[in-house]
Amino acid sequence: MKLKIKDLTFSYPGHTILDGITVEIEPSEFFGIIGPNGTGKTTLIKCIDTILKPHGGCVMLDGMEVRDLDKRELARKIGYVPQHAPGGFPATVFDTILMGRRPYIGWRVTESDIDKVLETVELLGIEELSLRTFSELSGGERQKVLVARALCQDPEVLLLDEPTSNLDIKHQLEVMKIIQTITKKRGILAIMAIHDLNLASRYADRVAMMHGGKIAAVGTPEDVLTVENIRSVYGVEVAVRNDGGKPYILPIRPVEV
Repeated sequence: MKLKIKDLTFSYPGHTILDGITVEIEPSEFFGIIGPNGTGKTTLIKCIDTILKPHGGCVMLDGMEVRDLDKRELARKIGYVPQHAPGGFPATVFDTILMGRRPYIGWRVTESDIDKVLETVELLGIEELSLRTFSELSGGERQKVLVARALCQDPEVLLLDEPTSNLDIKHQLEVMKIIQTITKKRGILAIMAIHDLNLASRYADRVAMMHGGKIAAVGTPEDVLTVENIRSVYGVEVAVRNDGGKPYILPIRPVEV
């Protein structure tokens, strides 16, 4: 499943958020979207998932515009993990993850649906949470459950909006590794908006650095995460070290104006 974004634009009155975004993402690719706050990362994710309607341009999945897909077909193709885990779910964690099977469920839940939930619970290592109520979980625990729910959809495209923001270091690494592994084993295309440049560097196959609603640079982490790009886009002086063939970013100070 190849995803192609062409000339995508989105604005609020008097303020352009996305300004002619064009990029292609390949099957089995883990693609990171990075950039300072307010550059349009979340807006881009939401336009891909049709949560927001772009004002121009298109998003194509294997040659078909996503806005032309009906809701059930779209839910089978695209899984979405929001930036903030909502509270107030009265359901158990197991039932919350089971909601990911809704695009496939007819009159009743099948044994195959149950097996898919159990498989995903084990994959995320959240067996001890499965019978707890979702609303009782911590923010980090909720975030892992939402990742599990999206994976349970068996999507061809997985969209993640800052899914590690509420996780401690250990669980950040676990979730990133799981997503990286799944993209390769299942052939899923994963697109993640993320602030942590070192996590993006370590796990993403390619990254797009956004600035002012445009893509300032796109390529491998080695190509994009340079001293010059980070200074220009983030306004920060950094040192870039080599860590196992991947760039490791050491912030030094803000650029003096």
